[in-house]
Amino acid sequence: MPSLQPPTFQDVLAARKRIAPYLRPTPLYHYSLLDELVGTEVWVKHENHQPVGAFKPRGGINLVAQLSPDEREKGIITASTGNHGQSIAYAARLFGVRAIVGMPEGANPGKVAAIRGRGAEILFHGKDFDAARQHVEELASQEGYRYVSSGDEPHLIAGVGTYTLEILEELPDAEVIIVPVGGGSGASGTCIVAKAVNPAIQVFGCQAEKAPAAYLTWKDRERVESKMETFAEGLATRAPFMLPQSILWKHLDDFVLVSDEDMLRGIVQYLETTHNLAEGAAAAALAGAIKMRDRLKGKKVVLIMSGGNVSLANLRRALELAR
Repeated sequence: MPSLQPPTFQDVLAARKRIAPYLRPTPLYHYSLLDELVGTEVWVKHENHQPVGAFKPRGGINLVAQLSPDEREKGIITASTGNHGQSIAYAARLFGVRAIVGMPEGANPGKVAAIRGRGAEILFHGKDFDAARQHVEELASQEGYRYVSSGDEPHLIAGVGTYTLEILEELPDAEVIIVPVGGGSGASGTCIVAKAVNPAIQVFGCQAEKAPAAYLTWKDRERVESKMETFAEGLATRAPFMLPQSILWKHLDDFVLVSDEDMLRGIVQYLETTHNLAEGAAAAALAGAIKMRDRLKGKKVVLIMSGGNVSLANLRRALELAR
């Protein structure tokens, strides 16, 4: 296993060089209709335009590119509700590495098909992410696979931190960045870069009320497990990852919880204002911005649209709620 020392800004810069041959920068767009909705100037970082429809491949490529010969030969194993698994499958195929992804039973069928379509093997186990994670951790120990944590991996955090480099190169006067938080790799990567470039930039995290483990751990400054009942699979964790938390404790400016109904409304609001499909986790950033509307007034705000892999069932729920 790698060192669990938090990555540095220099690690993010190095990650960008590794990632550049495989991924293009994603768009950063301003939407006047979102300005009206949130009450301030709003920009959206479109990580939903990545090849797997989410921000995760930045970290996956950065990690797989640095595997040792022995790790490449034995293969890698991970657990995922979808987007992280797609990232690992995508990166493993690029570098010719065997990949196994553990997923909970009843996982998003579109994400299951995408992972399988990229050549990874899928193991279904348990009713939620944490049950699948515990199972693949045991398999990694038994079989000698390189286990890839979806949160406690410095290479993943450094890789996903590259989207914040792109934001601040294109929009250096950004004042607030709002990031969905599941495991916390995206938010911790954002913190590392934003605070290194300009400590005055505020970074806010958003998590589901029905899966608040990361929020509670950040708030209490100790590990807290919680319920996990949200529809937003990208936020659906019962237990926090402590490497991202160590970064968030130091650098995250604030953290808010949003309801499932607010995220479902956010899916439709994004569709109406940007003509992009956002999954539940991505809609959390917009829901959080609306919840913090008074605090954001007069600031230049960037929302991370972390992924667009919404299931048809959840899209129907969102559209029905909006009727």
